[in-house]
Amino acid sequence: MEEKKPYLLGKIDSPPDLKKLKEEELLQVCNELREFIIDVVSCNPGHFGASLGVVELTVALHYVFSTPSDQIIWDVGHQAYGHKILTGRRDIFHTNRKYKGISGFPKLSESEHDCFGVGHASTSISAALGMAVASELKKEKDRQFVAVIGDGAMTGGMAFEGLNNAGMEKSNLLVILNDNNIAIDPSVGALKEYLLDITTSQTYNKLREEVWNMLGRMDSLGSHAKSLAQKIEQGMKAFLLKHSNFFESLNFRYFGPVDGHDVIHLSRILKDLKNIPGPKLLHCRTVKGKGFSQAEKNQTVWHAPGLFDKVTGELKTIKNAQQIPPRYQDVFGETIVELAEKNEKIVGITPAMPTGCSLNLMMKKMPERTFDVGIAEQHAVTFAAGLAVQGMVPFCNIYSSFIQRSYDQVIHDVALQNLNVVFCLDRGGLVGDDGATHHGFFDLAVFRCVPNMTVAAPLNEEALRNLMYTAQLDNMGPFSIRYPRGRGVMPQWRKPLRRVKIGKGIMLRDGNDIAILSIGHIGNLAISACDRLESENISVAHFDMQFVKPLDEALLHKIFKRFKKIITIEDGVLKGGFGSAVLEFMADNQYSAKVIRLGIPDNFIEQGKQEQLYAECGYDEESIYKKAKALVSHQILSSAG
Repeated sequence: MEEKKPYLLGKIDSPPDLKKLKEEELLQVCNELREFIIDVVSCNPGHFGASLGVVELTVALHYVFSTPSDQIIWDVGHQAYGHKILTGRRDIFHTNRKYKGISGFPKLSESEHDCFGVGHASTSISAALGMAVASELKKEKDRQFVAVIGDGAMTGGMAFEGLNNAGMEKSNLLVILNDNNIAIDPSVGALKEYLLDITTSQTYNKLREEVWNMLGRMDSLGSHAKSLAQKIEQGMKAFLLKHSNFFESLNFRYFGPVDGHDVIHLSRILKDLKNIPGPKLLHCRTVKGKGFSQAEKNQTVWHAPGLFDKVTGELKTIKNAQQIPPRYQDVFGETIVELAEKNEKIVGITPAMPTGCSLNLMMKKMPERTFDVGIAEQHAVTFAAGLAVQGMVPFCNIYSSFIQRSYDQVIHDVALQNLNVVFCLDRGGLVGDDGATHHGFFDLAVFRCVPNMTVAAPLNEEALRNLMYTAQLDNMGPFSIRYPRGRGVMPQWRKPLRRVKIGKGIMLRDGNDIAILSIGHIGNLAISACDRLESENISVAHFDMQFVKPLDEALLHKIFKRFKKIITIEDGVLKGGFGSAVLEFMADNQYSAKVIRLGIPDNFIEQGKQEQLYAECGYDEESIYKKAKALVSHQILSSAG
């Protein structure tokens, strides 16, 4: 009977425990780590494929480097599950992305091994460079700074800015390019083709390995011999590879490509690189979803697959899907196709999220009019402006939290020129399990202060369709439509398209005791709360305002003349948001009323289910009901007194 090997992962409570193992034992650690991630994520959904793809790299990094003294920055952080498990969070990993549990991303306050908080792409090189320069200024010795960045995140302009600066600083920085040819969707652009040239050139790779070995043997032969070998290596690259000097032209020493799934070879290379000063780039080829066959075959679906059977790989889908409301992103995806079939000026743009925002539906039918520009939100917005100035109508679909990365372009390149660019902001409000880095709760506040901008939020799927239809009509100017992550409320949502009057709200129900003003999908919770209040003989007037800018001032005049008790509700920040706009109107027009604003307070909100977070912030159905009841009860008591 074969003797069972010891369970190594269970003995690793911190990186020093990993370092006690023999080099050949790293293979077993990788197998156990991969199985552990599969076990947990299959029943506690999270980002799956990215972490499986860097298991060997993660083990090698922690085997060679000594965190937290050495600093490892994981770009975006989707791939950091293995890192969390090896750095003391194995036994609480089942709380990953849960309410009051650990974050799905590296987080400064969570562990000393998480040296930089991440969640958005292309930030790792700049952060690692800042840390390396600070270390030099403090006269520290022998500290290593490593930025792990995917080929998808490398398309972001900020990544290039970091590389450009790092090449001039000459700091002790190692950039590891995790090249798997995919972010959530397949990578796009010239950089992808360049990396493909490198990895598929068999002649170059054979000679590169020989030069690498020669450099190692010549360490003892003096600096002149080693310098000569390095020049041979550089000349060989320039001769064999088209555009081969991209990284080296930025003063980085380039090494690779290497097999990112050979943990022993990776460990040896990383040990060598520790002794080479200055900026270096190690190019690792990996497979997203490595070790789980379904994830390797369909990498986009298995980026974050939800619940699944770890044995069969069967995804646990929702039963009776025909009877439940659609996701807002799918309403967007199908509606833009419908609109584009009638309006040939419409084009679709997304920064690396065609599946995430459902623009892939248009991409399949009209590939020549749909553009995935890579992880490059700033470029996406100005690219849209260029299209608009030539008479096209770009629908620029960007997650609310990511539009923050292009705020100057929205103001300077679109709004200042009053161009008809339609911003469809997916994931507006509290998104749930992704937590603080991905909540989209600033857009209502930051967009409403931009001149020429229309700022709208639909109550339901029908309203989203009608706002999209309206936004592509002639001379509409900059137009923002935000909607939440998740499902709507209308199983039968395919209604005829109609034009919406800009800046006009809708009275959903009339009443006498109190007025509730809501913006966007969160108004559906207010509808439920109003039903409860009416059952207790509290007469509520509820208004779906539809627009934060321009506000329906005519409707607001009527409301303030009738009501002295008003509640505003928004799935966004209270400071500067929809409720603030209502207060400004009240002050400007010298009305007097008791206004209670419900929304997100002035602090960052962590991960959890949307319903849990709504309750935490005080605008779930129960909170709306209690606030309204207390406000009306106070009014009744005051009148009786």
